Amino acid sequence: QVHLVESGGGSVQAGGSLRLSCAVSRYTYSSNCMGWFRQAPGKEREGVAVIYTGTGSTYYVDSVKGRFTISQDNAKNTVYLQMNSLKPEDTAMYYCAARRGSCLLVRPAADFGYWGQGTQVTVSS
Repeated sequence: QVHLVESGGGSVQAGGSLRLSCAVSRYTYSSNCMGWFRQAPGKEREGVAVIYTGTGSTYYVDSVKGRFTISQDNAKNTVYLQMNSLKPEDTAMYYCAARRGSCLLVRPAADFGYWGQGTQVTVSS
């Protein structure tokens, strides 16, 4: 079974930073796609960033470009989301996800078959 566990969420002031971690087990990083999604109350789940493990290529939604960075550490079987210059609109439950295959651009949630339990991020004004 593929197992994903997120951590690193919390409450910060606008302009602050957080780093989310996603520990992965029973999943290969070779030629696969890892992604971060978020969902705020009353809103649809949206893709934030993805990384293609085969090449390290990354893709971001426009709203987080220049502020968020997705990265991986294969030795630790972990994917990260560094979030800087946080805004109140970033408040959401953040989920780590995985899919077998490529990830050109930020794919929809339906393309990902494996999900973590989520970690809450709250940004206050």
